[in-house]
Amino acid sequence: MKITSLRYTPVAVPYRADEVWAFGRRRGQISVLVEMRTDEGVVGIGEAAAYPSTDIVLAVFRAIEPLVLGEDPFAIERLVRRIDLVGTWHHVKATSPAIAAVEMACWDIAGKVCGQPLVNLLGGRFRERVECFYYVARTAPDEVAAEARRANENGFSTCYLKVGSDDPRSDLERVAALRDGAGEDMAIRVDANEAWSPGTAIRTIKAMERYRLELVEQPVSGRNLDEMAYVRSRVDTPLLANEASWTRHDQLAVIKAGAADVLSVDNQMDGGLLNLKRSAGICEAAGLPVVKHSLGELGVALAAAVHTIASTPNFRYANQAYGANLADDVTSNFGGGIDSYVDGCVTVPDGPGLGVELDSDRVARYAELYRQEGAEFAFHDPNALASSPALPKL
Repeated sequence: MKITSLRYTPVAVPYRADEVWAFGRRRGQISVLVEMRTDEGVVGIGEAAAYPSTDIVLAVFRAIEPLVLGEDPFAIERLVRRIDLVGTWHHVKATSPAIAAVEMACWDIAGKVCGQPLVNLLGGRFRERVECFYYVARTAPDEVAAEARRANENGFSTCYLKVGSDDPRSDLERVAALRDGAGEDMAIRVDANEAWSPGTAIRTIKAMERYRLELVEQPVSGRNLDEMAYVRSRVDTPLLANEASWTRHDQLAVIKAGAADVLSVDNQMDGGLLNLKRSAGICEAAGLPVVKHSLGELGVALAAAVHTIASTPNFRYANQAYGANLADDVTSNFGGGIDSYVDGCVTVPDGPGLGVELDSDRVARYAELYRQEGAEFAFHDPNALASSPALPKL
C-alpha cells in the first residue's frame, strides 16, 4: 500500500464564548483537516491545529509532501523519521502540528485496514473512558460562576481557568467565583501561561490556595527551569509544566530540574501519537503523572488523543479539551462538543482506526467560514495587536 495524495481543508468552528488568555483572545478553533488517500482506496483522516498560524501549517504540509507521497502508511516510524531527518524538521517545534496530522492519518489507515480501533494498536484499553476538564472562559466573576454551575450540571469534576491578568486581584476574584459556582467537590486548575515573575507567582498562588487548587499550570517562564523549581519549593499546590514541556526532550529536562509535579504532553507539539506515548513513558519512569495538553481540537484530533490516552496508564488527571467551548464540530458520529462528554469523560470510539467520520456538509460550511472570516479566529485580537506585552507581565 502506498500514499498517493494528501488533501488539506482549513476550517473555522466557532466557540460558544471567546477564549481569553494572558496575551489575547480567539473566537473559535481553526484546524486543518487532512485526507490521506492510498492506491488501495483506503482514506485516513488527520487534524492539525492552526498553530502558530494556518499559513505556517499549510506551508509545512506542502514542504513535507514529497517525503510522504509514495510511502507505506503502515511504516509510521520510518515515515516520521524520514520527515524529521531527511526533511530536517526535527529542530522546529512550531511545525509539529502538520507532521502530527500526517502521522494521525497513517494510524487511521492502519486501524481501518486491520479492522481495529486505534486503541488496540497502541496497547489496548487501560481505561474505557478518558476524563477531560471543563474549560471556563476568563470573563467577569458572575459569568465564571455560571460556567462553573454548568460544568457541575454536565457532570465534570475539574474546571480549568485562565489567570495571568494584569491585576492579580481580578484573578483572585474569578477563582473565588469559580469555587462559589462549582461547589466544594470540584477540582480547580488555573493556568497563568508564564505570565508571572517568581515573586508574583508565589504570592498569588498562596492567596489562591484558600480555594483549594488542584494544579497551577506554568506560573512562570518555561524557559527557566531553576525558576520553576524555586516556585515549586515555596508553594503547597502542585505545579503543572506546559510551555516548559512541549517535547520529549523538554520533559526530560523538567524532570532533571525537579521543576514540576505533573507534566503536559501533546502529540501536536511533538510530532505524533507515538511521541505522546514516549513522553508518557519517560514521565512514568520518573514517577510522574501526565495530562494531555491541547492547542484546540475538533472531533478528529480529540478521537486520536482519546485512543492514545486510553492505552496509557499514567494519565491520572483530567485532560485538556475544548468540548465545553465548541459550538459545533465537523464529524458526523463523534462530535468534539460538549455532547460527546458523559460525566466529563469521552468514551473510546469503537470503530476501526480513529472511529470518526467527517460530516461533508459541516466541513463545507466551516471551510467557507474560514475563507470568509478566518482572520477573526486567530490567536490575537485588535487590542492585543496594539500592545507589546513582555514576560513576566507583573
